[in-house]
Amino acid sequence: MEINKSKYCAFCQCEKSVWLKSFKPEQLVVDDSAIERLMASNEVCDLQRKLFYKLVDIPSVVEDKTNAKELIDKTKQFIDAGQNAISRGHFVFEDLHCVVDILEKEQDGYALYKTKSSTNPNQRANILEISYQKYILQKCGINVVSTNVINVENDYVFKGKLAVDKLFKISNIDDLVDQEIVNVEKNIAKLKQVLATEEEPNVDLNIACHSPYTCGFWKYCSRHLPNPSVFDLYATSGKIKLDLYKKGVVSFADIKNTGKDFGLIANMQLEHFINETTTYINKKGVKEFLDTLWYPLYFLDFETVQLGVPKYKKSKPYQPIPFQYSLHYIEHKGGEVKHKEFLATPDKDPRVQVAKSLYKDIPENACVLAYNKFFERDRIKELAKLCPLKRKKFEKISKNVKDLIDPFTQGLVYNKNMGNSLSIKSVLPALYPDDENLNYHNLSGVQNGNEAMFLFPKMKNMSEGEQKVARKNLLEYCKLDTYAMVKIFEFLEQNQQED
Repeated sequence: MEINKSKYCAFCQCEKSVWLKSFKPEQLVVDDSAIERLMASNEVCDLQRKLFYKLVDIPSVVEDKTNAKELIDKTKQFIDAGQNAISRGHFVFEDLHCVVDILEKEQDGYALYKTKSSTNPNQRANILEISYQKYILQKCGINVVSTNVINVENDYVFKGKLAVDKLFKISNIDDLVDQEIVNVEKNIAKLKQVLATEEEPNVDLNIACHSPYTCGFWKYCSRHLPNPSVFDLYATSGKIKLDLYKKGVVSFADIKNTGKDFGLIANMQLEHFINETTTYINKKGVKEFLDTLWYPLYFLDFETVQLGVPKYKKSKPYQPIPFQYSLHYIEHKGGEVKHKEFLATPDKDPRVQVAKSLYKDIPENACVLAYNKFFERDRIKELAKLCPLKRKKFEKISKNVKDLIDPFTQGLVYNKNMGNSLSIKSVLPALYPDDENLNYHNLSGVQNGNEAMFLFPKMKNMSEGEQKVARKNLLEYCKLDTYAMVKIFEFLEQNQQED
């Protein structure tokens, strides 16, 4: 039975998950955006290889990448020849196999490097993976003199020419690996025992279900829970939920019977589900919120892209770069709802394009409504810094941003169908359950922000016809976001205290 890095790390998180992947793989729920995130991560990791002098990449010199023996033999040839740096070297010891991101030759052996697109070098997953790799290399006679993680430096500012040595940082984690490597041999032995039996491990829900990653078998392992359960409680930490579960506090009725205060919204959530309460509306509070708004009233939503390798001047890794916005607006009370929108082209800095268009589209005295205002407000502030000639107006606009989520976080409006989320995609269908025009699932191509974020950079390499379809899908998605805000605003207007 072959053991690889993925199996080993999965076992270290939860022995049941690695068993399920082998015996019940059909129960695995795959994150739809996982492949897109992996591709984005690969771009970063490929660039990290440029840090090394005279580096050879094993897959690039072997035509049949599925031929494991050839990959292993090619790795050995480069080591025997004294190659300075080897990327994706393949090593096997007995039935253990690993692929090492980078090995760099040093005087007394090799330094091992793990390439990562994240900004945190000391993640538990890194330590587990590198410890497993070092164990195998030592068994193969390779002297590993240091263990390191290459990460993205999130304070790096792109100035027009990429400085790879400044974009990435190298962190030595020898101490952490030395503490962990003593566990590798016994972990491997136990892993083999788990995979050798057809009996599913008896492992209950625990902290490992969501740490260091959320397990794809959560739905399967939690199938015994009532719906909703303690794990659906609003704004409550995972530790508190798990502690309650271990004490047998599982259903909403169980939680209610504890008599504990879990916060305003969580308490409302419990009350509304148990008693099947209809929509609660504090009309006086709603009116007080609406009285803080004024006309012209603009509903704003940005879509952004976050690039691990920055491509635009004065941008940082993973900085949200707005490439699109939608504006629904009402010029006076009782006025017609109008709409404006903008989508940048991917060949130039989208922030400059967005700033130029937004500058014309929003008057500086407008009341701007966003849903979770901090995101939109911060993007406007960043546009102000990027475009000095537009700074004064953008700074005024940023001060006029109000938050449409406030009536919901303040408990002024609640419906049990909002569940444990007050996101716009939870609030909207709860308030308008039968309006198919407000259903994001009816959109073509783009149904959430992640899909929009991954689609925009691809447009640069699309044909004219493909770009046309992509633009249509992006515009329709962003437009629904601001139209959703208009509908929520209309609901509040209709359910405020009368003068």
